[in-house]
Amino acid sequence: MTRETNGPGTDTDGVVGLDGVVGLVLAAGGGRRLGGRPKALLEHRGRPLVEHAVGVLREAGCVRVHVVLGAAADAVRERAALPGCVLVDNPDWQEGMGSSLRAGLESLRDTGGGTAALVSLVDQPGIGAAATARVRAAYRSPSTLAAAAYEGVRGHPVLFGSAHWAGIAASAVGDRGARAYLKEHAAEVTLVECGDVARAHDIDTVEDLIHLE
Repeated sequence: MTRETNGPGTDTDGVVGLDGVVGLVLAAGGGRRLGGRPKALLEHRGRPLVEHAVGVLREAGCVRVHVVLGAAADAVRERAALPGCVLVDNPDWQEGMGSSLRAGLESLRDTGGGTAALVSLVDQPGIGAAATARVRAAYRSPSTLAAAAYEGVRGHPVLFGSAHWAGIAASAVGDRGARAYLKEHAAEVTLVECGDVARAHDIDTVEDLIHLE
């Protein structure tokens, strides 16, 4: 189920953007190794982490942003300011990131959501607008596949042209997300080096909380 929230200066008319690239934040994780603290609600710079993730995509040029919610979805809606975002409920979030990716791509199809998805993870606050904009700039057509790289190793964010959405959704299971699909189509993936402008830290454990500000 999707629901759009509206606010001043946001995408209230369904505008996707001239290049058709839509932002997609995967923010459903329950933070099992964080003592059950939902990742979307971790505080970063004084606000919920999901707000930061949405802001990065918008600063990188995404007019429209979809956000997949799961753990504590009602609390996220109550506490996080996400005006203009399309909020997507993933009732199967405990199955892993693959279910959230499927839910997000389905929401893009259902809303006529552009020609590419620029996918970011809510728990990587060290990846800012500079890296995200670089990956977005790699978009050429609905057949584009692109990903940030850190010293040559593929990471996030990733960009999926709409020609790949069905294949990615079919292969996205457990916590693998699009990993299997990207491996199968490695020759088609444009790697965009971002190690000079971003830190690809995941917030998975209590020790990782040091990366929040």
